[in-house]
Amino acid sequence: MKYKVLERQQQVDRKRGLTFDWSVKLTGFYQSKSYPEPLRLVGFRDPETKKRLKFLTNNFSLCAYTICQIYKSRWQIELFFKWIKQNLKIKSFLGTSKNAVLTQIWVAMCYYLVLSYIKYKTKCHYSLLELSRIVTEVVFERMSLIDLLGCNSFNVSKIRDPVLL
Repeated sequence: MKYKVLERQQQVDRKRGLTFDWSVKLTGFYQSKSYPEPLRLVGFRDPETKKRLKFLTNNFSLCAYTICQIYKSRWQIELFFKWIKQNLKIKSFLGTSKNAVLTQIWVAMCYYLVLSYIKYKTKCHYSLLELSRIVTEVVFERMSLIDLLGCNSFNVSKIRDPVLL
């Protein structure tokens, strides 16, 4: 992205990892048409990973370190939702209110924890995904929960093939 530096903040707290704090204007043809106002470009070197990061914002009122922390927190939230999609199998949220989203996340996390606990206690060799599929298949079947939690291959084959029941 092309930009022109309008103003350089002279003092940045290098002890906290800040490398620069500039006021910039976008100079690319489409970028300058889409956003003609000045922006703030903050440079940061993460002390943990040693990566150099640049953050572009239109917020001039917060200090540069706060902006870096907000982006870092936002990235943690993105990673959390990625984990939710991969492990809790939430494809989309059923509601749009804060309460609906939180309820769906809590229910999915409880289900994940119960499956993890079952796997730990029964010491079965199935993955959580396989165990989840087994539970899904027998949720409306008339079968002893003790047999299901035994997780031996004969019980699982009975679950998958109702003729063996």
